Amino acid sequence: MIVALSGGIGGAKLALGLAHVHDPAELLIVANTGDDFTHLGLAISPDIDTLLYTLAGLDNPDLGWGRRDETWAAMETLEALGGETWFRLGDRDLALHLARTEMLRAGHTLAAVTDRLRRRLGVTPRILPASDDPVRTRLDTDQGELDFQEYFVHRRCVPAVRAIAFAGAATARPLPAVIDAIATAEAVVICPSNPFISIDPILAVPGLRAALAATPAPVVAVSPLIGGRAVKGPTAKMMSELGLPVTAGAVAAHYADLLDFFVADPDDAAALAEIDASVVAAPTLMRSLADKQALARIVLAAAGVPVLSRTGG
Repeated sequence: MIVALSGGIGGAKLALGLAHVHDPAELLIVANTGDDFTHLGLAISPDIDTLLYTLAGLDNPDLGWGRRDETWAAMETLEALGGETWFRLGDRDLALHLARTEMLRAGHTLAAVTDRLRRRLGVTPRILPASDDPVRTRLDTDQGELDFQEYFVHRRCVPAVRAIAFAGAATARPLPAVIDAIATAEAVVICPSNPFISIDPILAVPGLRAALAATPAPVVAVSPLIGGRAVKGPTAKMMSELGLPVTAGAVAAHYADLLDFFVADPDDAAALAEIDASVVAAPTLMRSLADKQALARIVLAAAGVPVLSRTGG
């Protein structure tokens, strides 16, 4: 079993690569739920959905989020009625949120709902939250305390971040399946997601960080930065505002007690000699499926895990 910790877009790209070069039935993705929120009465899990759509081949390559071949009749009608449309939900995407909300209200857990949606969409790798209990990212900013989606989507990451907290994390119960998978994994991969708002909400669940520290499996992290810049999202801006150097080294230091290997772009790897992990220099920009597969092979090779010979798909 390969266990991958993932946020949204960047993590989903590597997860797709891993699913192509390793037996997808032996891949478990632990998804960030710090971004989850209730909007228009619906339970929305953005990072879980990005993983579902990407692994099902339904992701929207033009927008970078949501489903491909999307239509927007519901949002257009909602706008005409004076409703809130700052968080845009396409018609096909809306159906998934309706299904999730109905199942949660019927008493099913988030893990069970996610697994049912995964199967319905034909996704082979398992996708689980770290906990069925809510863990929500809260940002202390120069515009006050903000829920994550208010900061990220509504205010477009403009507020300066001073501190980050994870509401509910202290009392969240980790999923036994996740703890067991980490303990028995061949390798654990920390995907190139934002360390502070995509991976830290997972590690904030009691028992998760300790499980990673204790696993006999090699732990491999991939830097989300290339040349001091994030491919997408507010990682670099956020690091600067938190008083951290915007470098791959700072990301490695953030994970320092967990890592066996750290994969960074060649230009960044040269400056990583002092970190307490083996550094692997490799191209980390994933534009094509071939890029995703190539990076996945490098990650698994670092961990000593055999890869499949097939490509494409």
